[in-house]
Amino acid sequence: MRIDVLGVGFDNVTMEEAIDRGMELLHSQGCHYVVTPNPEIVEVCRENPAACRAVNGADLVLPDGVGVIKGARMLGTPLKEKTPGIEFAAGLMERMAREGMSLYLLGAKPGVAKMAGEKLAQAHPGLRIAGTHDGYFQEDAPVVEEIRQSGADAVFVCLGAPKQELWMEKNGPATGARLLCGLGGSLDVFAGVTERAPKFWSDHGLEWLYRLCREPRRIGRMMKLPLFLVHVKQEKRRR
Repeated sequence: MRIDVLGVGFDNVTMEEAIDRGMELLHSQGCHYVVTPNPEIVEVCRENPAACRAVNGADLVLPDGVGVIKGARMLGTPLKEKTPGIEFAAGLMERMAREGMSLYLLGAKPGVAKMAGEKLAQAHPGLRIAGTHDGYFQEDAPVVEEIRQSGADAVFVCLGAPKQELWMEKNGPATGARLLCGLGGSLDVFAGVTERAPKFWSDHGLEWLYRLCREPRRIGRMMKLPLFLVHVKQEKRRR
């Protein structure tokens, strides 16, 4: 059973349970994908039926951010905890490394994915980087074929929302990978190009504010958060 927050169904799992489920999917036949919506993505889903379908069609939907947790609590259907995509990815790679699995990195500016791959291979001995490709491509087919030829077990798709969710829904099976994960700007963090919020900010639900202070141009996107809370309050009254 998923917890509905403004039309997006979230899996009610702890981080450890999410990683366990990710590994189950990696060992399952067929292709599966994971999404990590934050309030901004929930708001996109409210306005974009195709994005909403792609998000809700994922095999695992994880609440990325304290805003979703607060929203679920306000609606009387609390989630266990926030499960940030970048932390889910780190835990998944640790487990994949133990089994010598392979990972393909897709997204970010030219050179960033390659840099992230080198750092991740060092941080997770045993993890094989099957290949990398930046997010600046016009045609899907050559990228899909490159991933298929690489034989990657998993793909981190970091194209930004909702592009990455739509891309995984459309192209996932053709890649030959068993698991794809939509992870936004994670490659920039893994490559060391962008710094994550310090633990204090993250623990107190202020990671969004830290990012805004570092990148004031994000103000337009950040305005989705108060809008999200307004819509949650409206939904609460409706219920």
